[in-house]
Amino acid sequence: MTETTEPKRAEPGIVVGNAEVRKRFPFDDIQDFDDAGRGFIGTAEDTVVRDSDGAVVWELDAYGFLDEECPGTANPSLWRQSRLAAQHGLYEVVEGVYQVRGFDLSNMTLVEGDHGVLVIDTLLSAETAAAAMALYRRHRGDRPVTGVVYTHSHVDHFGGVRGIVTDEDVANGVPVFAPEGLLEHAVSENVYAGTAMNRRAAYMYGAALPKGEHGQIGAGLGQTLSTGAVGLIAPTVDITTTGQTETVDGIRLVFQLTPGTEAPSELNVHLPDHNALCVAENATHNLHNLLTLRGAQVRNPHVWARYLTETIALFGDSADVAFASHHWPVWGRERVLTFLSEQRDLYAYLHDQTLRMLNQGMTPLEIAEEMTVPPALERAWNTHGYYGSVSHNVKAVYQHYLGWFDGNPAHLWEHPPTEAAKRYVDFMGGADAVLRRARESFAGGDFRWVAQVVNHVLFADPGNPDARTLQADALEQLGYGSENGTWRNFYLTGALELRVGSVGTPTSTLAPDLLAALTLDQLFDSLAIRVDGPRCWDADLTIRFNRRDADPVTVRLRNGVLVHTTGTTPAAAAPGLDISLEEADLRALLLGTEQLGALVDRGRAEITGDMAELTELLGYLGTPDPNFAIVTP
Repeated sequence: MTETTEPKRAEPGIVVGNAEVRKRFPFDDIQDFDDAGRGFIGTAEDTVVRDSDGAVVWELDAYGFLDEECPGTANPSLWRQSRLAAQHGLYEVVEGVYQVRGFDLSNMTLVEGDHGVLVIDTLLSAETAAAAMALYRRHRGDRPVTGVVYTHSHVDHFGGVRGIVTDEDVANGVPVFAPEGLLEHAVSENVYAGTAMNRRAAYMYGAALPKGEHGQIGAGLGQTLSTGAVGLIAPTVDITTTGQTETVDGIRLVFQLTPGTEAPSELNVHLPDHNALCVAENATHNLHNLLTLRGAQVRNPHVWARYLTETIALFGDSADVAFASHHWPVWGRERVLTFLSEQRDLYAYLHDQTLRMLNQGMTPLEIAEEMTVPPALERAWNTHGYYGSVSHNVKAVYQHYLGWFDGNPAHLWEHPPTEAAKRYVDFMGGADAVLRRARESFAGGDFRWVAQVVNHVLFADPGNPDARTLQADALEQLGYGSENGTWRNFYLTGALELRVGSVGTPTSTLAPDLLAALTLDQLFDSLAIRVDGPRCWDADLTIRFNRRDADPVTVRLRNGVLVHTTGTTPAAAAPGLDISLEEADLRALLLGTEQLGALVDRGRAEITGDMAELTELLGYLGTPDPNFAIVTP
């Protein structure tokens, strides 16, 4: 690396600001450290988890540097949180309930039954899940997995399933419990907008950043994402109502459905025989996201708070410990109630106060600057914005109710970024003048303004080396001062890409299991969003897929829109090509793992009409770009 690509020191204003954080919050409160270490049994002897090719997918000791004193290049509050989240090993929650923490972004919980062990959440990757199971078995015996619970539809809670059970295990009776709708939401989130989400997730989790005081120190909710094989085994038992009780291997499970909270499909689990409550990702040791920076559907904090109120009412008198799919447990009935109440009040406050201010005519940016949480909540470590932030969460509330438009007609039809940037820079006297003034702002410590104004120079002239250098330096300083782990990672990844070019997208959730789990409707929908509309405005193609032992599916491309219908179709949409085949071959054809000609040659498909119609249709499908530019046009 040349000198120009090396991380820089923290500027004096950032060092002073980080030092002020130490004075503002109770760093002498070590309760979280006591809780995070409680029940420790042991950790893996081999600290590196590898895939079958030998590639590293997780390093347990990668964050050992966090044991050192917090440097000026990191917010002390985030450093503290990362120290807690980086602790790894097998822990006893209560007798018969164990967690493996620090082996991935999320936790694996294991509940011992009469003959084996029930696994609640499976981590993100098969490799880390297998390593977690191996650690558990080394200390607790070679117990078979007798059941699996997915608490919600985010991939770090089901993606490692193939590291602990097989399709054969499930076919032979190992149940997989999940809230209703999990499969639909898990698949659609990771496929429909998966390319964009994965690219932005690379920024959010800082996957390409070096780990250390100048780079990635964590993501608040956990340290980062593992990079192993993502899988999915479909649930076999849907949880459809709150209060639904299931027993597996002698373990009683009482479920509370919480749809629309942290995930569109989510549940809490009460273990009445252990007086233990799993709160999934609905109550963790941070302010969570209402709109994650990687992108997702906006979450409603009013619904979130309401379900936490219900959680307290249902289980508050019978929970001596609360544990989650991230972070460390809270013990003691009174402390559990305080924890759940603080989390509930946090989401309710942000919701209600954002609505109060938007009804006074304030815009998202204005509300974000104005909003402060009550002192009692701010003093509680579990409410800090390590993962979500007050700033971007109140904008999400605004978006949920009013959308992207703030009501000012001047914002209704603005120029797109590059065209606007050219005009801004011209108005401000040209790039040299802007950069000269921006360097003065940098010297004055106003890095937020530097990033905002130099962005115009970059979008007007992305090759300007002085602009790239100054913008990278400004983003880096903003990262050094961030309490929010994902903000830090976004800032530092942006700085890295400005210095060295695209670092790509190290992780992907577009796994074969997720693609295989698409319903046929979802599979056709996933093709429709890839149609390059302007290229096929004048095309009119109709193809019928005659499935053996099922209704035919007819697709029509017209006006740049691909529409599919199941069953009979109007005479006006008579197909130009008929293809008869098994559904499995149809899915392979649509996924691109089979070619129609090869299927015909092998006698697995029959056609009537012009095969060129399919070739033309597929030719109109665009290919998503997993490495699209973010900090430049």
